[in-house]
Amino acid sequence: MLWDTPYTELDSLFHGENWTKLPSFEADAEALAAGDRWITEWGYWSSGVKQLLAGRAQLLVWLDLPRRVALPRLIRRTVRRRVLREELWNGNVEPPLHTFFTRPDDNIIRWEMKTHDKWRERMPSVIEEFPHLEVVRVGTARELEAWLSGPASGA
Repeated sequence: MLWDTPYTELDSLFHGENWTKLPSFEADAEALAAGDRWITEWGYWSSGVKQLLAGRAQLLVWLDLPRRVALPRLIRRTVRRRVLREELWNGNVEPPLHTFFTRPDDNIIRWEMKTHDKWRERMPSVIEEFPHLEVVRVGTARELEAWLSGPASGA
């Protein structure tokens, strides 16, 4: 646990049984952001959660890894979860591997391929909209390790 601060996955607040949106998502995200110390990822860009989290956050670590790094990691994690039928959130498991071909609009790997570069487009507006937010851009695993063992370790 970094900085003795709990991590909450937004997907665990969003996804109910059978991958349905939980009606309490926004309230749960608000309760998370109201805490003194928290760490989460910043998904759900189009929801009101963006404003809520960015308004309360002090630091945004932007993992801007190249696709050649991010995509293989996602594929390995997805295949492992699918083969082992790992439970993710609220009883949900990744769908079978064949859905990559049969459900092209409902697939995390295809989603990554469509959205990978969107943060580069979005971050200038995030920085402008939330000037109080310290943004640390990390482009490689080595940069992340250096930041974690350097500036982050003293925070």
